[in-house]
Amino acid sequence: MIKTAVDALTGKAGAAPPETFPRITPKIDSVETKPMSSPRLKDRAKDKNPWIIAHRGYRARYPENTLIAFEAAVDVEVDMIELDVMLSKDRKMVVIHDADLGRTTNGRGTVGSHTLEEIKQLDAGSWFDARFARERLPTLEEVLELVNGRIALNIEIKRSAYEPHHPPDAVERQVVDLVRRKGGMDSVLVSSFEWRALENMVKMVDRPAIALLSRYPDEDHHLETCRKLGAFSWHPSYLAVKEEHVREMHDAGMLVFPYNADTPEDIQHMLNMGVDGVITSDPLLMKELIKPV
Repeated sequence: MIKTAVDALTGKAGAAPPETFPRITPKIDSVETKPMSSPRLKDRAKDKNPWIIAHRGYRARYPENTLIAFEAAVDVEVDMIELDVMLSKDRKMVVIHDADLGRTTNGRGTVGSHTLEEIKQLDAGSWFDARFARERLPTLEEVLELVNGRIALNIEIKRSAYEPHHPPDAVERQVVDLVRRKGGMDSVLVSSFEWRALENMVKMVDRPAIALLSRYPDEDHHLETCRKLGAFSWHPSYLAVKEEHVREMHDAGMLVFPYNADTPEDIQHMLNMGVDGVITSDPLLMKELIKPV
């Protein structure tokens, strides 16, 4: 069913026009899923082809951070999906980018001031298009169950979700515990702008790979911090990353995945710098750019 929607959007033969394809609700498997048998990050890192990483799912065509956006990203065969996690009032892991509900739902106020039950009543699709009116904000567990090892995941812990006193159910600990329970340690990458959340993860005996996000590489200590954390990769803003940054990170043995490059020119500019992949809102566009001539 998702393929029908994607075919419609990409103009494949026999597809309905974009304005007529039906709304699709991805089927989530039972909670009793088998451990993930997914692509290992380290194995994929040996491949020199650029990683296509879907930013909040396939958000160029679907409402960001929803199950339909994630399923569509899987369907177009990206290498990884990036998503965001925050905590609700009752400390459940909700997949949403903003601390405030207003931009991507019909709700008001902050994520942290609403229970999961309240958040689940909100419309998370109409802001993008009326066809997606019944989309809801998913929990992280729902996303892991939907993907179920078919693709790698990059879970970003939002800076506003970090708690310096490190409670027993801190968001970073909840993420690690859930990923461990689902058997996704080898296929999940956890990133954050908040290096202290990543530092807290490093202290855990068994954890997924980690990545540091940077908005202003020339003003932070990204190389030193990544080395201390033993980071798998570094995720800088595409607006600020320079070729010298890419070289120094490669020399340190880390991959570089800039974020927010969404036009052909910006994606190509990143690839020309020698980055290892791009976190983009339009994975099909990037796929077209890198396909062999």
